[in-house]
Amino acid sequence: MVDQARARRLAKRISSIVATAIEYEIKDPRLRFITITDAKVTGDLRDATVYYTVRGETLDAEPDYTAAAAGLEKAKGVLRSKVGAGTGIKFTPTLAFVLDTVPDAAREMEELLARAKKLDDEVARVAANATPAGEPDPYKSERGDDE
Repeated sequence: MVDQARARRLAKRISSIVATAIEYEIKDPRLRFITITDAKVTGDLRDATVYYTVRGETLDAEPDYTAAAAGLEKAKGVLRSKVGAGTGIKFTPTLAFVLDTVPDAAREMEELLARAKKLDDEVARVAANATPAGEPDPYKSERGDDE
C-alpha cells in the first residue's frame, strides 16, 4: 500500500539534502547557479525526480543548461549517498534530475497578460471617444403616440 504522505515528506527531505549538498559540499563550478525547486518520489519510494532551475552568471547572461545537466549527472552518485545518509531509509531512491520549466512558463504567462492588458487599455481608450454607428435610439417605435 502506498503512503502518499510519507512519499511527500521524503521528497521534501530529499530536495533539502540535495540543495544543501550542492550549495555547500560539492565543489563543481558547473553547479554554482543551480536551484533545486522540487522533488517527487514514487509511491514505492524507489525513484526520486529532482527538479532544478539554472540562472546565468549575470541577469543578462543566458544560463548554461548543458553544463548544469552534466554537473548534476557527474554528482549524482555523491548526491545519492548524501540522501541515503540523510534520510536513513532502507533503500536509497535513485535520483533523476529534470530541468524545471515552471519559471519560464510563468514568465511567458506574465508577458501574455501584460500584452492583453495593453490591448484592453487601447480598446478602452478607443471606446471612450466612440459614438454609436446607427440612430441614437435604434429601438424607437414606428407606431404613433396614440397607444
